[in-house]
Amino acid sequence: MKYTKVNYKNLGLIPYKNAWDLQELYFAEILAVKKKNKELKENTSTKNYLLFCEHPPVYTLGKSGKTSHLLINEEQLKAKGAEFYRINRGGDITYHGPGQITGYPILDLDIFKLSIKDYIFRLEEVLIRVLAHYNIKADRSEGETGVWLDTEDPLKARKIGAIGARISQMVSMHGFALNVNTDLDFYNHIIPCGIVDKGVTSLQKELGKTIAIEEVQNLLLKEFVLVFGMIFE
Repeated sequence: MKYTKVNYKNLGLIPYKNAWDLQELYFAEILAVKKKNKELKENTSTKNYLLFCEHPPVYTLGKSGKTSHLLINEEQLKAKGAEFYRINRGGDITYHGPGQITGYPILDLDIFKLSIKDYIFRLEEVLIRVLAHYNIKADRSEGETGVWLDTEDPLKARKIGAIGARISQMVSMHGFALNVNTDLDFYNHIIPCGIVDKGVTSLQKELGKTIAIEEVQNLLLKEFVLVFGMIFE
């Protein structure tokens, strides 16, 4: 496997809009280099980024999502201390909040020689491998993105990791959200990812104990190295 340098940044707890703006900055930077390379027939290397963070409570709705999947109004949002954004990724509505690791790979997929399908598959693979460290058997659910538990039993199936990406000219942004110690009550106010018949869970709920966020972040980094062939700067 060829290893590619990636700039890793842990942003800590950061407002959603601040992290989104930073993603857009890096995304535009990579696109500008690719455009210049194409126009001038140059071969300047693009920088790639992986951002980890947590957010204060926020609901985000993708381009194909329905606002009706947010089940509370603006006043109720404020009462819960939550924000709401309609954003430019694929997918429907999801929740981000403290105790959840949100990861934003801003990558030139051409450098990694990945199709869009392969990229999503590998993001899911990273999460599946991390959960295996805790003896949790996670899997994909046919026709749905993300990482799930008990997919073979429709009555028990529940999501533990969400995937939502924007990819333009083979450059990615947005990414994944892994529920570690997430307050799952926030999911009661949305139809997560527009799916009405499956639940949501977290590492904490499955294991019956709180897990250190730093521990899970370190496992994620190790699996990004193995699955994507990244070297962190």
